[in-house]
Amino acid sequence: MNKYEIMFIVKATIESEQVSSTAETFKKLITSMKSKVLDFKELGQKKFAYPIKKEINGYYFVMQVEATHEAIKEFDRKALLDENILRHLIIKLDEE
Repeated sequence: MNKYEIMFIVKATIESEQVSSTAETFKKLITSMKSKVLDFKELGQKKFAYPIKKEINGYYFVMQVEATHEAIKEFDRKALLDENILRHLIIKLDEE
């Protein structure tokens, strides 16, 4: 398994319970596919430099995971389909 850092932005215009439930859903997605979440941070709401999908604010989340390639592909697929996720970025971390 490789280590990855995943950042995703959730819409700020939805209710706060829905924001945290969206974040938990994506956290559980990783753990359900025989992978581990090493660190999970909520960075809070931030204003964008430019509108993204007509939104001007978003909640930022960052997690470091040790995951299989299949888990990362599934996370990417579901993040693209979920309308509450505005953007996401997956970075493979170097082996030490």
